[in-house]
Amino acid sequence: MLILDCPCCGVAGEETEFAPGGEAHLKRFGPGSSDDEFHGYLFEKVNPRGVHFERWRHANGCGKWFLAARNTVTLEVYGTYSAQTLEPPQDIKDKISAKVPGWSWREFA
Repeated sequence: MLILDCPCCGVAGEETEFAPGGEAHLKRFGPGSSDDEFHGYLFEKVNPRGVHFERWRHANGCGKWFLAARNTVTLEVYGTYSAQTLEPPQDIKDKISAKVPGWSWREFA
């Protein structure tokens, strides 16, 4: 069971209190994009073994969206942060780097 901390209201809860929203930090493609770009945005998702960045909504709380960094193998949550950021805060990147040798944010950017 994942334990997530909502950065918006400060409540920690089990994953059943939250609703998953898919992969985070995607480049959005919409009107004016090519068919290939839009197809990639809709259907070509990364499903890594290891570090993953996801969108979550505090469904049974404040209702706001936020982002979480976690490990899909160990289910360890490295941290949560505001959905309005373009990349994870440095403290979360440092925590991941300390626990996952060779990990780099450049892989996701």
